Amino acid sequence: MMDRDQAWSLLCEYTQSESLRKHMLAVEACMRAYARKFGEDENKWGITGLLHDFDYEKYPTPAEHPFVGNKILEERGYPEEVRRAILSHADYSGVKRESQMEKTLYACDEIAGFITASALVKPNKSLAEVEAKSVRKKMKDKAFARSVNRDDIINGAADLGVDLEEHIAFCIEAMKGIAAELGLAGAMQAN
Repeated sequence: MMDRDQAWSLLCEYTQSESLRKHMLAVEACMRAYARKFGEDENKWGITGLLHDFDYEKYPTPAEHPFVGNKILEERGYPEEVRRAILSHADYSGVKRESQMEKTLYACDEIAGFITASALVKPNKSLAEVEAKSVRKKMKDKAFARSVNRDDIINGAADLGVDLEEHIAFCIEAMKGIAAELGLAGAMQAN
């Protein structure tokens, strides 16, 4: 049984960037929501989402990420299923996405970042102001959140077998559940 608190400690040990930590929390929220939807192990899926980029800050090159993290996770006893999903989220890793969890992680990764960027440009910087339709429209603006790969978002939803707009709406709802942790609760946010 994987422990979420231990996973969070590991993430914090390797990641100082608040924005990168929030990204991993957002992906975790999306993964947990999909695990519930698909009747899967919510803890396993959540921890996979939480840890998918934990090594990125210290080991950002394609030669290192997510391979160094995989070794660390193996040493700490994380199951192969989790490590394989994390490896498969990097197209260049050579690990083909086969399981539902692997496909879901890939589908949630880039869209979580894009939804965050979409919320941050809203007047109240709130997820409550973000709608799937406006996210789709922003995807067409190549200057907006230019580091987010639109093809990964589109292909991720297709590989998962879900309509893109439904996927975006689903992830927005999942992230709303932790909006305060993400700093995206707007006026409702605690000071």
